[in-house]
Amino acid sequence: MTPKPLERILVANRGEIAVRILRAVREAGGVGLAVYSEADEEALHVRIADEARLLGPPAPKDSYLDIDRLLEAAKEMKAEAVHPGYGFLAENPEFARRVREADLVFLGPDPETMEALGSKQEAKAVAEEAGVPVVPGFRKAGATDEELISAGDRCGFPLLVKASAGGGGRGMRLVESATELPGAIRAARREAEQAFGNGELLLERRIHPARHVEIQILGDGKGGALAFPERECSIQRRHQKILEESPSPAVDPDLRGRMQEAALALARRVAYLGAGTVEFLLDEDGAFYFLEVNTRLQVEHPVTEWVSGQDLVQAQIRIARGRALEEAVPEHDPTPRGWALEARICAEDVERDFLPCAGRIELCREATGPGVRIDSGVYEGFTVPMEYDSLLAKVIVHAPDRPSCLRRMEDALRRSAWLGLPTNLDFLIDLVRHEDFRKGRLRTDFLGVHASDFTGRAGTPPEEVGIAAALAPLFRKEPNGTVSVPGRTAPPSPWNLADGFRLGTGGPAS
Repeated sequence: MTPKPLERILVANRGEIAVRILRAVREAGGVGLAVYSEADEEALHVRIADEARLLGPPAPKDSYLDIDRLLEAAKEMKAEAVHPGYGFLAENPEFARRVREADLVFLGPDPETMEALGSKQEAKAVAEEAGVPVVPGFRKAGATDEELISAGDRCGFPLLVKASAGGGGRGMRLVESATELPGAIRAARREAEQAFGNGELLLERRIHPARHVEIQILGDGKGGALAFPERECSIQRRHQKILEESPSPAVDPDLRGRMQEAALALARRVAYLGAGTVEFLLDEDGAFYFLEVNTRLQVEHPVTEWVSGQDLVQAQIRIARGRALEEAVPEHDPTPRGWALEARICAEDVERDFLPCAGRIELCREATGPGVRIDSGVYEGFTVPMEYDSLLAKVIVHAPDRPSCLRRMEDALRRSAWLGLPTNLDFLIDLVRHEDFRKGRLRTDFLGVHASDFTGRAGTPPEEVGIAAALAPLFRKEPNGTVSVPGRTAPPSPWNLADGFRLGTGGPAS
């Protein structure tokens, strides 16, 4: 295959993932193109892009989910490829198909692969054909409520009613007994239809207690594929991941090899193209079961990058440009190098059941130092819109082993602050300090089991953060990175700033 230039790459997304991909595009020698809604006119991804186009109103359906507007923006900016990021249209086969029909390269799997693996029913069938163990249960295309109720008795309780399409815990219900099943089916079907436009359901035996362990894959679309060190993603709230790590404290080299081989068997079965993740449930006895495939780049991909020494986004770009796998991922090693942790910083009120929040970030301090990486989509002075996901940034750390990685994560969290609106920062610090978390005793219901240990305290930031918060109103950071002082037109000096603070004028001493 003749390598393609693919210099002009459109990122069809927003927030931290758009920022992360745009920077990778630039490092790969390309031109990063962005799109935005009216609510995101001042967003960080718009500021760092080489070019950007307005899509439309804030509502996702009128902007980031509008395929016609996205393709029109791609045409206006003369894009050659589209990277979907995660969320929005990232796993939408119709979007991938339309991108391809527009003679653009889609930096993700083929639409046919998305369709085969996007449905949990079809994905489990593919997994079984590839010899991958699946969770026992019942699945049938078009199954009626009566068929599901009858199958529930055969599966045994407790079980899970799950939407065949989509993910993120929507359209999912835990059922403890036969009497609960009819109501759970109705509620799950209704929620699945609203969330995904598809009310298909299936039943699965509940593996409990269990860990959520996943394998990152990268394929060339011709049957070649690579597997990376596993990620432990068991710390979840309402089926949404909160804190991830690689490797898993529960996985030894033998189990790692078997899980990687299972993921590769599935990837080869469908000639997977680009980045994806094969998710498994791991029981207490070390048996693992196929859960689903995410046909996109995952939120938690940075921990894999730390322990593998690879840039997954640049690898996606190299593959799309026609590079062979061994060139796209040089010196690939399926064993982990050290340990990595990722914490998701979200704008949410922990004391009000993690209610998502919007508002202006009055102070933004992101930790720096050896082994610390911040993937952020915000900055000081930015107003977080209410229309989108509450994720502000991700704190990712790397160290030689898990104990030192935990210490580095706690320190990085304590040295960071996003003030002006509620965040889950203190909750994450409590989580990293928790004895069972430190000992690696993880399970998907960890937060439920230890609910009384997490009080949602408001918390007190470190002294230096408090001082910075007190000083922040005196000095305003401009978009170009300079600091302005009220009442001054000349470039500020450190001495004038100090005098302005001392006199309470914000200006030079008089």
